[in-house]
Amino acid sequence: MHCKTTIPATILLTALLLSAIFSGMSPVVNTSFGAVSSKTKSSTDRSRALIDGDTAFYTMHYEIADSLYSSIIEKEPHNAEANWRLARLYISMGESLPPENKEKRQPYYEKAVLHAKTSIASNEAIAEGHTWFAASLGVLADNIGPREKIKRANIIKNELDRALELNPEDDIAWSILGSFNREIANMGWFEKVFAKTFLGSLPKGSREEAEKMLKKAIAINPRVIRHYHELGKLYHDMKRYREAVEVLDEALNKPVLMKSDERRLQNIRKLNKKLSKKIDD
Repeated sequence: MHCKTTIPATILLTALLLSAIFSGMSPVVNTSFGAVSSKTKSSTDRSRALIDGDTAFYTMHYEIADSLYSSIIEKEPHNAEANWRLARLYISMGESLPPENKEKRQPYYEKAVLHAKTSIASNEAIAEGHTWFAASLGVLADNIGPREKIKRANIIKNELDRALELNPEDDIAWSILGSFNREIANMGWFEKVFAKTFLGSLPKGSREEAEKMLKKAIAINPRVIRHYHELGKLYHDMKRYREAVEVLDEALNKPVLMKSDERRLQNIRKLNKKLSKKIDD
């Protein structure tokens, strides 16, 4: 079920203006927000709702984005574009909550999985559907426990491969695939035995491949904090401490694009202190 949100026009106007500032473009302001969120019969209405929803999402007005995307789903439950965006949104909403709040995070991740699956079923050729399906399975499994991710390892890998087949410039898919390779490479013998029991075989993964993929994500989109954080953690695993500090320092100068970025920046500062001590020693 979707929670309907009344959209204050002043808030959405602010979101649109902020988006225009960030993009360096003149703002195009639509004052008929009530009409956009309640009528999506025409393609123009759908496009307007998607654009306004994206504006709200990128300015971190998540409840407004939810209402706008959901206004499309109410009329067209199988709309692929709106469904993958809702998957992305619900992952972001779940990730904005503290990690210890697993019970509160869980419903968001479950909804993300359902919307991503619906997007793929409606239009298999949209890369984002596969990317956010893989992402939703990953965060849902992390929220339950690492063994759940092992059970879903092949599905996650296949979805990311398909996303990159459809769009080789999908930085999010490259970043998640880099993290996936790092996790596979870091698995101990117990996890590998567990994986073999459930999967028969485990997808291959190496730190070297992880490095290539995370660097690819950064090259495509150098503004995303996650890419640098994941590469910094990889270098820490590889005992390449100075490179880790350099990468993490870069992350500290990047813009906050998601609510979860604030907590990620806190983790980066903590890791940097730890790495600095290792370098001094």
